[in-house]
Amino acid sequence: MNVTMLLDMAAEGFGDRVIVGRRENGLSAARLQELSVGGARAVRSAGADAVVYLGVNGPAFPVAMFAAARAGVPLVPVNYRLGEDQLRLLLANHPGAYGIAGAEQAGALTRAGLSTRTPGEFLADAGRTPGGDPALDADAADPETAAVLIYTSGTTSTPKGVVLRHHNLVSYVLGTVEFAGAGDEEAALMSVPPYHIAAVSNVLTNLFAGRRFITLESFAPAEWLALVRDQGVTNAMVVPTMLARIMEATDLDRSVGTLRALAYGGAKMPLRVIEQALRDWPAVDFVNAYGLTETSSTISVLGPEDHRAAIVSTDPAVRARLASAGRVVPAIEMEIRDEEDRVLPAGVTGRVWVRGEQVSGEYAGAGSSVDERGFFDTRDRGRLDEAGYLFIEGRIDDTIIRGAENIAPAEIEDVLLRHPDVADAVVVGVPDEEWGQRIEAAVVPRPGAVLDLTALREHVRSRLRGSRTPDRIACWPELPRTHTGKIIRRDVVAGLLNERQHSAP
Repeated sequence: MNVTMLLDMAAEGFGDRVIVGRRENGLSAARLQELSVGGARAVRSAGADAVVYLGVNGPAFPVAMFAAARAGVPLVPVNYRLGEDQLRLLLANHPGAYGIAGAEQAGALTRAGLSTRTPGEFLADAGRTPGGDPALDADAADPETAAVLIYTSGTTSTPKGVVLRHHNLVSYVLGTVEFAGAGDEEAALMSVPPYHIAAVSNVLTNLFAGRRFITLESFAPAEWLALVRDQGVTNAMVVPTMLARIMEATDLDRSVGTLRALAYGGAKMPLRVIEQALRDWPAVDFVNAYGLTETSSTISVLGPEDHRAAIVSTDPAVRARLASAGRVVPAIEMEIRDEEDRVLPAGVTGRVWVRGEQVSGEYAGAGSSVDERGFFDTRDRGRLDEAGYLFIEGRIDDTIIRGAENIAPAEIEDVLLRHPDVADAVVVGVPDEEWGQRIEAAVVPRPGAVLDLTALREHVRSRLRGSRTPDRIACWPELPRTHTGKIIRRDVVAGLLNERQHSAP
């Protein structure tokens, strides 16, 4: 099954319902289908072998996704925040692509030799195509065709192009959403950029459910809150840094009367933030969704009842689940393995491996990375408790090796974030001649707080072994993060090394 079939089902089942954009001027499911046909013809006329989308979110993005699918070529959403050199290297992988770019980014595509249209021009071209059969040819219906190629954020290494085929994405949608299950009054707000897997999956799941979805190009708490109220938003998805900023906005009207469900993910959520959100918005169903680009989005969920139970329970095991990624979704199998690939019992930390139809585990130019049993190594450290709740302890690549001891930064970060004066924190391994790596941290103080870094080290030492106490803690105004909230650890290491060099006598 091809993703265009999801759109065709929506156009037939509720074609007049506005699906994309604001209710006063959005696109209906039927109009989205028409534009996807016109867009596909534009792509075919250009002889393109891919569609590169370099721009902010908006109606052109879902049209481009379905147009590429109908044309039988992949959509390649590219991070428009990349530097010129990074863009040039990435675009060199797609010399035969059809380009769609905002006015500020169009130059990069032109210099790469790509035929380029602005989102407005692309929509106009797609709209000029007369009606016709949406099924343009058999190629577009092949579930093995690559639907989307997404480059990972590259927070610790060079970005890799993740190949998601139609059967991966369709499997995720069919296992997650009931067709036409949303009421016609429902609206979803997306605040993630188009080059993130959550943007792709939200387009598909909301369309299939029949839920109108709108986007916020540039996040700000005041604009987000105003849009929720103005558009009657019932469902929303944020990354943890966004929710933290909303919760800290005490000078704003934070009422969200229409909001029924709020999903979050993409990075670790500080406990104090989700606890405050649960108190302030008791009528909202909170969902923590854990997934990867390579798994077509969500593979485990901490649901609304789990959140509510954790906040009121006196059972330490139940309360601890608020820091978990919930339980695996039905379509996914999960194993926690040691370095020799032996499956570990509950409570023991190891590498998280997953298997399922939605799991791709495939990289452009490198092929599949799944093992002989079809399992994919997420490269995340984690453990399952006795009830099957997954606790993620960070990336394998983030592990600090100090002497002969492997140390998970997440354990130390959790302690730092529990300090009342710390708003944000990261722990990394910095090269050291004696120990191999030193443990160093960078923290951001809460507004108005003055941090005593010596006392903060003692705060960590009193709760963890001395070998897990940071050798040094730096106080920074902010931490380097991607737009989706992931800490760019290589930049943290570089910043700490630079500080050390400049402070050396």
